[in-house]
Amino acid sequence: MLPNTGKLAGCTLFITGASRGIGKAIALKAAKDGANIVIAAKTGVPHRTLPGTIYTAAEEIEKAGGKALPCIVNVREEDQIIDAVDQAVQKFGGIDVLVNNASAISLTGTLETPTKKVDLMMSANTRGTYLTSKICLPYLRKSKIGHILNISPPINLNPIWFKNHCAYTISKYGMSMCVLGMAEEFRGEVAVNALWPQTAIYTSAMDMLGGAGVEKQCRKTDILADAAYCILTKSKSFTGNFVIDENLLREEGIKNFDVYAVSPGHPLLPDFFLDVDPDTLAMKMEAQGVSPTFREGKKQEAAKHDISDKTKPEGPERGKHHVHFASENSTGPVAETFKIIKSAISDDVVKSTQGVYRFELSGEEGGTWYIDLKNKGGSAGSGDPPGKVDVIMSMSSTDFVKMFSGKLKPTMAFMSGKLTIKGDMALAIKLERLMGQFNAKM
Repeated sequence: MLPNTGKLAGCTLFITGASRGIGKAIALKAAKDGANIVIAAKTGVPHRTLPGTIYTAAEEIEKAGGKALPCIVNVREEDQIIDAVDQAVQKFGGIDVLVNNASAISLTGTLETPTKKVDLMMSANTRGTYLTSKICLPYLRKSKIGHILNISPPINLNPIWFKNHCAYTISKYGMSMCVLGMAEEFRGEVAVNALWPQTAIYTSAMDMLGGAGVEKQCRKTDILADAAYCILTKSKSFTGNFVIDENLLREEGIKNFDVYAVSPGHPLLPDFFLDVDPDTLAMKMEAQGVSPTFREGKKQEAAKHDISDKTKPEGPERGKHHVHFASENSTGPVAETFKIIKSAISDDVVKSTQGVYRFELSGEEGGTWYIDLKNKGGSAGSGDPPGKVDVIMSMSSTDFVKMFSGKLKPTMAFMSGKLTIKGDMALAIKLERLMGQFNAKM
């Protein structure tokens, strides 16, 4: 597991939904450094089925070495957020970190979701995250640390993630869109990132969603606590990222992930929004005697599984994938576009961008191409780029040429599903801005 370094000693963390589950795990990890924790959650008296209150969480935080301020906060109520923030500033002198963890979930279809539940998810997840961030930001901007961390997924526009629980997906993506916007708006002042698990995490909510026995296929909340700690101890320049817990911890040198498993060695369930076939996910659960209430979608196209994601660690399944590398010597529109891009790369462009992009193209000129705007001098061409990939873009070769020649707006391509993006969305946006320079030469 990731060791504590003491970097959060004396820092004040405002954590929503910290009375139990993921929020409390993040709080306890920071408490080991001697941090101050504002437990902003609704549960002041014991829930009839869910364990823990803000006061029991406060006791655990104090025992772990931190200082706790339990506050009754429903993130749907602006006055309660303001009051808790005022108490935090009065007691601890400011706020250094905000963790937007509080969230509501209903994995139900459009016709089956009561308006009351739609309102709950939209107001708790999207509006609550936006509002809490807005109220904390004046203090976060004054902090030397200044971090916002949203427990929300990378934005994946694959329709299977909307099909069976449209309202929930919209509300969670609203949290992620706060990351996109605020990371740019407050760049240099406050770091804003999202964190999401690679696998299912065992919490009381998971018991309700997956049924009895689901815990064996989950990881403990400790893995998200370690990943959150890693993010929050980075500099403010680490911003606009959609972090997957396992990927980040592998980069930090963690090799033994059995320590995070509820049942080491047992098959794990992949989490939502990460494009693992939902039907397969449900079948795996049922094979272990679990009755999932979130069976979804049809199987994804086989083509989606033919692309090896170099941003993820190699595993036993990776060796089965065949990646087609395009020919740089070809004279088609894609090859010609890359020649123009290569000629437009300058030291200033590399210095201001600092990103490596990989393109997985389908169609007549399909294959793997890259633009390196991070390493010395920059480069562009066919095959895999040198070093770590920051952004992977998948689209047809025809749409790629249209996009780089200015005939197809990247935003429209993304929103229409013609373009899918994995990785650092802030760097993807940077590339969109650079396209004006590239297509001026085309």
